[in-house]
Amino acid sequence: MTTMMNTQAALHFRRIGILTIFAVYCVILMGGIVRASGAGMGCPDWPTCFGQWIPPTEESQLPANYHEIYAERGYENTQFNPVKTWTEYTNRLVGVTIGFLIFLTAWSSRIYIKTDKTIFYLSVGSFFLVGFQGWLGSSVVASNLKPVMITLHMLLALVIVALLIYTIARSQREFLSQMDTLLLPDKFKTVLIAAMIMTLLQVAMGTQVREAVDFIARENIDRQYWRDDFPIIFYIHRSFSSIILFTNLWLVWKLYQSVDKQSLLFRTGLAVAVLVIIAI
Repeated sequence: MTTMMNTQAALHFRRIGILTIFAVYCVILMGGIVRASGAGMGCPDWPTCFGQWIPPTEESQLPANYHEIYAERGYENTQFNPVKTWTEYTNRLVGVTIGFLIFLTAWSSRIYIKTDKTIFYLSVGSFFLVGFQGWLGSSVVASNLKPVMITLHMLLALVIVALLIYTIARSQREFLSQMDTLLLPDKFKTVLIAAMIMTLLQVAMGTQVREAVDFIARENIDRQYWRDDFPIIFYIHRSFSSIILFTNLWLVWKLYQSVDKQSLLFRTGLAVAVLVIIAI
């Protein structure tokens, strides 16, 4: 009976953990939408939005002097845009949902305190990181979207995803250890780690490229002349994507040569390669 209960508890932990990972990816997607649509300051304060818990839907719901109140946040000459406001607020709501899910994940991980404390500590650590991420999100708004704050905010989200994926994978070590990886080259793991680090660097450079594009756009330069003003990091970012692409293709090629084509490991590697190609 005890074994059955432990199995059910472990299954519950994995399900909650996977749901949390999915939710974190959703908030990363929402963050990308917020960034691309220019809705980062759709709510100029935090945690409220224009001083309200439920954001306004039209300008008449705002104070008559809201341009003066939020002048330091970029609203001195900016008209209220309900679409941008609700885009940013939706992003915050998804973030709050993650807070509840990560708490459930950390709470469910207590079953591993005696058998694998690392899983428990990583789950609890992820919970505190999500809390720190919430504070960092408020700092992004308070800084009026400083590029360095946006970059840190994005990188921390990816770190949280990586920790959660590792934690859930570690809870299934018995299953994963049965995968036949003996034929993989010794340097496969090293190259895989290098690919992950390069991806993080690429994301960081991507945020800087986006900031540069936004700056050029604000200068009212004709779009056909934008390339003349792109900083060098744009070209590094573009060229670096080729290195990441070929590194991931090498990993998939080695998987193709070394493991069963129907295995979960090969299919996962192939899916990652496809996503990298689409992203590039």
